[in-house]
Amino acid sequence: MIVVTGGAGFIGSNIVKGLNVRGISDILVVDDLTDGDKFINLVNLNIADYLHKDVFRERLLKGQLSGIEAVFHQGACSDTTERNGQYMMDNNYRVTLELFEWCQQAKVPFIYASSAAVYGAGPSYIEDILYESPLNVYGYSKFLFDQVLRRRLSALTAPVVGLRYFNVYGPHEQHKGRMSSVAFHNANQYREENHVRLFGGWDGYPDGGQQRDFIYVDDAVEVNLYFLEHPEISGIFNCGTGRAQPFNDVACAVVNALRMAEGESELSLQELVDQQLIHYIDFPEDLKGRYQSHTQADLTQLREAGYDKPFHDVHTGVTKYMQYLLEQGRL
Repeated sequence: MIVVTGGAGFIGSNIVKGLNVRGISDILVVDDLTDGDKFINLVNLNIADYLHKDVFRERLLKGQLSGIEAVFHQGACSDTTERNGQYMMDNNYRVTLELFEWCQQAKVPFIYASSAAVYGAGPSYIEDILYESPLNVYGYSKFLFDQVLRRRLSALTAPVVGLRYFNVYGPHEQHKGRMSSVAFHNANQYREENHVRLFGGWDGYPDGGQQRDFIYVDDAVEVNLYFLEHPEISGIFNCGTGRAQPFNDVACAVVNALRMAEGESELSLQELVDQQLIHYIDFPEDLKGRYQSHTQADLTQLREAGYDKPFHDVHTGVTKYMQYLLEQGRL
């Protein structure tokens, strides 16, 4: 059996889908369906069982779990604005540590979600402590466990891989609220208000010009499954495209995909701004000093580990995502 924690969530449910595509259905999904609407992410998936995260944790600590062949640990609080450090460190760091220790004892492969938030403001995004300085307790909770893995790398009894996700977007993120991707928010703004709002210029960047490494969720899944299939590899790896693109590119891709679905022509960024289909708002004061204005994954270590597949660019990935949302009637 393969365990996917956070398996009803965004990346977790897509990993379950990726396993299903490979003919694997003996899957235990661990999650918290207090927000019951997340069940929709599991409806079209083939799994063997479900456990609430607290029940799973209790059984883990009591040694009541067996027959597990691998663990994808995606469950976490991903709210970068969460200020409750006690909750964040227990939910993100301590649970990850407990799972890691169990997997090492049971000699089970462990692939877990780290985050590009460990890098803070950058500007270098290389898997080395020299470049790591998280800006919030979420980033710190991920950073701290990464250090545990680094200390233990030379004495592992089973493979362990941490994936530092950059800005992931795609199907099954609708439950994440304000933590959903820019593409998801842009699409809903356009449908509701006939325009998209982006942050204005700040930190040396023009209007809508702050840049992120946006990665389509299918690509993130492929990276996860690569390491499942290559248990000889352990370590911490960036999970991004290696390409920084401005928020303007996301907004353009969203609006043009939705326009073209209605038989309208594709427009340039300037045309979208001139026609007031893209609006810029003042950069929020409370985000200044706590915001990554530029991220770009260094893929050197990922490529050296043998992962050689290409990644979707923003235009291709966002267009595919908008087509999915339209087909599912979610826009």
